[in-house]
Formats: sequence, structure tokens, C-alpha cells
Amino acid sequence: MVLADAFIQGILMGFLFALISLGLTIIFGVMDIVNFAHGEFLMLGMYTAYFVSISLGVDPLVTLPVCGAVGALLGILSYYGLVRYLLRGPMVAQLLGTFGLMLFLRYLAVFLWGIDYRMIKKGILVGKSLTVGPFHLDMTKVVCALLSLVAFSVVSWVIFKTRVGKALRATAINREAASYMGIQTERMNALAWAMGGATVGVAGGLLANFYYIYPMVGLLFCMIAFATVALGGFGSIKGAFVAGILIGILETVFPILGHLLRTSVIGPQYKMTVVYLVYFLVMVFRPRGLFGWEH
Repeated sequence: MVLADAFIQGILMGFLFALISLGLTIIFGVMDIVNFAHGEFLMLGMYTAYFVSISLGVDPLVTLPVCGAVGALLGILSYYGLVRYLLRGPMVAQLLGTFGLMLFLRYLAVFLWGIDYRMIKKGILVGKSLTVGPFHLDMTKVVCALLSLVAFSVVSWVIFKTRVGKALRATAINREAASYMGIQTERMNALAWAMGGATVGVAGGLLANFYYIYPMVGLLFCMIAFATVALGGFGSIKGAFVAGILIGILETVFPILGHLLRTSVIGPQYKMTVVYLVYFLVMVFRPRGLFGWEH
């Protein structure tokens, strides 16, 4: 029963992990560039949810459109202010450029808000639970998981079912050919960063409902996002969804195994080690991931 409960909790977290990694895989799929500042976008989404809910006295879930707007704006500013210039240089310049953006945003948050931990303590769902048979689920995590699924589905629909989405995918497949067909690839790049920022901003707003908020929080979830994208396949939307659920299950079930087997070799303190091990093994033995393209 304990294992089944952990499995359900893992699926719920997996939906959120999938949404967190979605923006990372969109940007990579369109531009072949890794956004090392992705975790800091998430962190700023969490701070946005916190300060908007506190200052306006509204439920944290109401702040999600603001979190998405802030993330989209941050993505657009990052692209036009930095990334489009980095594209003219070698790959190492692109990597170091987004790494520098990560450090800038992280320590800007330290400068503005200090290193204190914050947490949202008031909300419609805070402290409430949902009982389904023998399982007792945190209502906040259930609703956040469902909203993550909705947000992921909406973005997937835009990418695969709309003209804008077709233009994005055409740019991802062959930028030069797309430009010959009249697609404004520069705008598609900016749109990819806006969508990436918006999705991870919303994910940050959801995560802030039940997780501590502090300037370094982006590092943890950025690594989870990298592991998720690597497992699913860089640039694969379906891969991000499936891998997010797998990573969520792995992260929650692994600590329970140590308790059931009564061994200290397997325990909660090693759960992130397992996630990083999966990331390492995938990159070594199957670099394209589960659903990545074969070039």
C-alpha cells in the first residue's frame, strides 16, 4: 500500500516535472541551444506567485497568468537582449552565455530578496487533503498536477495543431528552408523563448504552492529538467511528458524501497542521485533519448 501511494505521488509530481521540462525542450528543439538559466526562470515564477499573492491577498493559483506573463517577458528579453547575439558565435559562447544569464538572475534574486526561505502558507487548497479509497493525497499537489497537465496539453495543441505551431516545427526541422517559405525564423526563435519562459513560469507558480522559495531553488529543478529532457529526447514534446512521469515515479518510489527493504543503502537522501544516474546513463548509452530524432 505504501508503494502504491508513492507511485501515485510520483505520477502527480511527474506531471509538474513534464511541464517544467517542456520549455527547455521547446527552446532546444527550435534553436539547438540549451538554456542553462531555465531553473532561474522557474525560480522567478515562484517569487512572482509569492509576492503577487501576498501583496494582493489572492489565492496563489490566481497568480498563474501573471507567472506565465512574467516568464514569457523574461524569455523575450533574454532572446533579444542576449541569445540572438550568441547565435552568431561558436557553441561554447552559447553555453557560457546562458550560463552567465543563470548566474546573473540567481544573484539578482539574492540581492533583491536575500537568501531567506519563503513559503506560501495561505490558500484555498493549503492544508487540505483528498481521500480516494485507502490513499490520502495532498489537495494542493493534486490540483497542481492537473493544472500542469492542462497547461502541457494546451501548449502541445498549439505546437501540433495550429499554423504558428507548424511554423515553429518547420523552423526546428530546417531553418533555411523555412525562411525560403516565408516564415519569419527570427520571430519563431523569440516565440520559442516566450513559450519556454511562460511554461516554466506557470510551473514555478504551481510549485510555489507547496515548495520552499529561495534563490537557489532553480538549480535543483533545472537538473531534474535536464534529466527529463535527456531521457525523453532533446526536442521531443512527447518525450518530455513520458520522461517527466518516469522521473517523478523514480524520485518518489526509490526512497520507499529503502524503507521496505530495511536498508540504508537505498534512502531518501539518495533519490536525486538516482535521477542524475539516469541522466548519465541515457547520455552515454542512448544520447537521443526515448523519443529523440535520429540525425
